[in-house]
Amino acid sequence: QVQLAESGGDLVQPGGSLRLSCAGSGFSLSDEIMTWHRQAPGKAREWVATLWPGGATIYTPSVKGRFTISRDDAKNTMYLQLNSLQPEDTGVYLCHEAGSSTWGQGTQVTVSS
Repeated sequence: QVQLAESGGDLVQPGGSLRLSCAGSGFSLSDEIMTWHRQAPGKAREWVATLWPGGATIYTPSVKGRFTISRDDAKNTMYLQLNSLQPEDTGVYLCHEAGSSTWGQGTQVTVSS
């Protein structure tokens, strides 16, 4: 059974950092195009970053230079390092296997003083 499970969300002050994890099961993340998305309260889901099997990455402009997407193939886990967090980064963060219906349940990130 193909599944994704996010973790690592928390309440953090502006300027802080978090590392989110997305553990895969039932398939190999390294073979697929993987993405992170987020959804703020009352807003549409927003694409954040993409990681290709070969290691190439791309980010939405609002997070470029602050967030880093990566993968540990041995652990079949993808990560999103969030630095210099701002209140507008608040939301539920979800990982996704591009082109599939496979989504995780999400992990809550709240940036507030």
